[in-house]
Amino acid sequence: MEKTKVGIVFGGQSGEHEVSLMSSASVIKVMDKTKYDIIPIGITKEGNWNLFLGDISKIEDGSWPDEAVPALLSPDPNHKCIITLIDGKESRYYLDVVFPVLHGPRGEDGTVQSLFEMMNIPYVSCGVTSSALCMDKVFSKKILEQNGLPIVDYKVFYKRELLVRMPEIISELEDYLGYPCFVKPANLGSSVGISKARNREELKSALMIAAQYDIKVLVEKFIDAREIECSVLGNDEPKASLPGEIIPSRDFYDYTAKYSDGDKSKLLLPAPVSRKDVSRIQELAVKA
Repeated sequence: MEKTKVGIVFGGQSGEHEVSLMSSASVIKVMDKTKYDIIPIGITKEGNWNLFLGDISKIEDGSWPDEAVPALLSPDPNHKCIITLIDGKESRYYLDVVFPVLHGPRGEDGTVQSLFEMMNIPYVSCGVTSSALCMDKVFSKKILEQNGLPIVDYKVFYKRELLVRMPEIISELEDYLGYPCFVKPANLGSSVGISKARNREELKSALMIAAQYDIKVLVEKFIDAREIECSVLGNDEPKASLPGEIIPSRDFYDYTAKYSDGDKSKLLLPAPVSRKDVSRIQELAVKA
């Protein structure tokens, strides 16, 4: 049986470049090599696309560009996708499908998905619209809110506002959300730029940190709750997985707890919740 040729796209130009390297290495390691031919395609922080056929460890440690070869990704009338090396030779690699293991803007936000759509290249992930909406936490919350899903109270501010009326914004947040509260860049993942503010001084600092990553800043009310995650797979007939529970190694599931604390953070799967709660979580996940 002929193997399916899968292009694993990793790296990217977002602040989550390093996270993508770790994720893509993990994906490559667990893929069944008897079923798939894996062709890693790296995007540098400068936006250059490259073919990388070296050791996976070099993806993990970030040294992969040293052995990468510049390449072009393009459609082909007789194949689903083709990679041409920019080396003056006719070196071509054909792909059946692309698996973007990218994090953050220019990766998870519909931009790369749009590229694949225009090139008629099959790809793994959500489509353009859902990718764009889910990358922006504010738009996500507005759509969930409009469709009757429960969300925590929040406020949104733009970077230009923070620079001219910080005292009024802090007073507004203290009155509406109180302490502690969470401050986040609207368009980023992996908990990059997120802070938990417990007082006025921390809130001011948190707002400025988030504004370093995005012009739009989201501030959310704190709730004392467990962190339950639930995956959903499918389009016309989506199905929810069993819920899992995250037990972070730190005060909350920040970047360090996710990626730097080794195995100190725990995932309990399935989550220790009642059958009634499992059903409710899955129902909300599918509705979302």
